[in-house]
Formats: sequence, C-alpha cells, structure tokens
Amino acid sequence: MTSTSSENRTFRAADLGTLTVVAWSGEHPEDEKDMPFLLAYSLGDGTGGPEAASQAIEVLLRNNGLPIGGPVVESSRNPGLPVTLLVEAGQAVLNMPYLNAKCVVPPQWLAAVGERGHAYFMFTTRTWPEAKPGVPIAEEDLKAFAGNEETMARSTHCLLTARSLRG
Repeated sequence: MTSTSSENRTFRAADLGTLTVVAWSGEHPEDEKDMPFLLAYSLGDGTGGPEAASQAIEVLLRNNGLPIGGPVVESSRNPGLPVTLLVEAGQAVLNMPYLNAKCVVPPQWLAAVGERGHAYFMFTTRTWPEAKPGVPIAEEDLKAFAGNEETMARSTHCLLTARSLRG
C-alpha cells in the first residue's frame, strides 16, 4: 500500500478557495481577561472543492513549519515565524507566504490586543462553507465551529505579537 505524505505535495493556491478571517475576543480561562482571537479558514470553494482546500491549507502550513494540532507557537519566542500580525486603523492584517488577509476587528478585540500585545491565531484545515465573508456569524455558530474538537485538532495555533505602523 502506498500513501502520499503532505510533504511531497505541491502547494496549489487555486485550491485554497475563498479564505476568510474572523476576529472576536472572549474571556481566557487562565486569567479571566479578554483574549483577542483570529480564525482563518476556507469556504472550500476552490477548484478542487473542500477536500482540495483542506489539503492546500495543510501543505501551506506544513511548508511554513507550522504544526497542525499543536503545540501553540509563540512569535515572541520564534523570531523567524513566517506569520505576522499588524494592527492598524481598526484592522488586523495577517501576513504569511501566499497569504495577506485583512480583517475589520471589533472595538473589544482592539482593547484586548492593546492590553495583551498579542492575539491567538488559528488557521484550520477544516472548511466552513456556511460562514461567508460579509455575512454576520451568530456567536453560537462561531463557538460551535471554533471550539469544535475537529477544528482545534486540524488547526495551527499561534500567539502572534501585534505590531503597528506607529512603532
């Protein structure tokens, strides 16, 4: 029996489909302070459908040295981390190879990132076709998807230091 490992697959950007980033903040169980969260996912609408989108994200993450399912990678301890976060003009801007995503963030998120100096970023290989850009996501739907065991296990988890243009 032969299997193909993700390390041997070629990254195909067209398979990613529509990538979306959602921002929210919520109480962190360890210190009961608000934590700013960012979740990146695909709608699964790329050229090869949901399975190809999941595989493309997996290859993208692995090619950039980002583990899927843990541990949490901290940008403050990994200066070469290929993912960066810029917070400017009410937006979070995520940058990594093949990806530059802007997300308008709520005031509570800005306050939380201002207090903590970082945000918790998850990029999941699990597609979420129901959560389309520009359409509000109900809080219970976000909790159900982001907190789902499968979503957590199929995500890279990073604490990203928030940078700004103002230095």
